[in-house]
Amino acid sequence: MSNRIHRTFPMNNRTSLMSLIAAVALAAAPSGAWALDGAAASAPFGGWVSDGAVGSTPSGGRTADGTARSEASAVPSPTTSAAKTAHLKGRATMYFPAPDNDIEITADAHATFDPSGAWRPTRSWGTFRISHRYKMPDGTWFTNWGDFAVDCLTTGGPTATVTGRLTKVTPGGPWEQLLKDRTRMGLSFYVAGKGRGPSRIGLSGAPLPGEGELSACMAPAADAPVIKGGYTLLDKR
Repeated sequence: MSNRIHRTFPMNNRTSLMSLIAAVALAAAPSGAWALDGAAASAPFGGWVSDGAVGSTPSGGRTADGTARSEASAVPSPTTSAAKTAHLKGRATMYFPAPDNDIEITADAHATFDPSGAWRPTRSWGTFRISHRYKMPDGTWFTNWGDFAVDCLTTGGPTATVTGRLTKVTPGGPWEQLLKDRTRMGLSFYVAGKGRGPSRIGLSGAPLPGEGELSACMAPAADAPVIKGGYTLLDKR
């Protein structure tokens, strides 16, 4: 296996990992969060709900002089003094169009954001793991995995991107040099609500020679359908 995860497989082009087709049934999202069946956590009411609408906000009330306040003025401003937060958590297996290959992504990523609305987080932390189990030519199974320290989580509605640098790999596995280089990889997620599936994952792999380092917060489109497990995503609020 070379330094890109999909080169482990008997595929003949660098984009094969992202050329995926499948469908999975989805369960309803818990109140206040985007979630796929298999994700356990729920989010506080008022976040993104499964149909993509923002949770309820207060309306009405009166101004200091006793006159009725307009609906618009009664809605709290999105800019507050408190930092916004977001998180993505769960584990799922993504579809891959080759037999005897299982790719599982586990994520526990968190971020805080400036209340002014800037897209780049002020702080990100957490971990994710890429685990690839595949059958060797002699019929035995091998699992190549890598643990990553999150350096960026961004979110928007039911979508998220996560990047991180390798911190630990399969001993004696094909990613040992990538560990020495502290290689960064990126993931993207579409966490579908009920009737909006399937949920999907995108995986960058490691940059090819001459491509340069992957930038923080960057990841390819989430195009590989989730076939088992799921995630809970709380958009920044």
